[in-house]
Amino acid sequence: MTDSFVIDVADRQTTLEVNRRQVVKAVEMILGDAAVARTVISVAVVDDPTIHQLNRQYLDHDYATDVLSFVLERDRDLLEGEVIVSADTAASRAADFGWSAAEELLLYVIHGTLHLVGYDDGSPDERAIMRARERDCLKRLGIDPPQQGRASGDRPADGQIAAADGERGKEAT
Repeated sequence: MTDSFVIDVADRQTTLEVNRRQVVKAVEMILGDAAVARTVISVAVVDDPTIHQLNRQYLDHDYATDVLSFVLERDRDLLEGEVIVSADTAASRAADFGWSAAEELLLYVIHGTLHLVGYDDGSPDERAIMRARERDCLKRLGIDPPQQGRASGDRPADGQIAAADGERGKEAT
């Protein structure tokens, strides 16, 4: 999309095939919408044991989760961050919401990237705004969100999504 976006996708799992182009396209779309000038974003696709360990290490949560996001640096000229998503969780939960594991995983990437650009889901109003953005992003990528699930606002988010802002280990507010 633009030379000011550096997006690295690391696939560190064996559960599902990752469409790197689609992941990059989703991240670029969100960054473009947010009018971020320069970015360095790392997206890591991992398994449940890895995301569990990271969740425990950085957020003191002793469970696997679907997505973690960390803002490493943010100023008016640069956003540097990481999004870590679990392919195992996507594979195990996708059928519950009536779509593929790849689509569930892409939702996690979208959700984590929205956190990086400043969206939050801590309150019902914030959650509704974030879910609407998720649905919009999915539709723009040619994916019809399921009738129930996080993208439609019916899936519980509390305790499922962990986002950190600034230094690792500092939970976002």
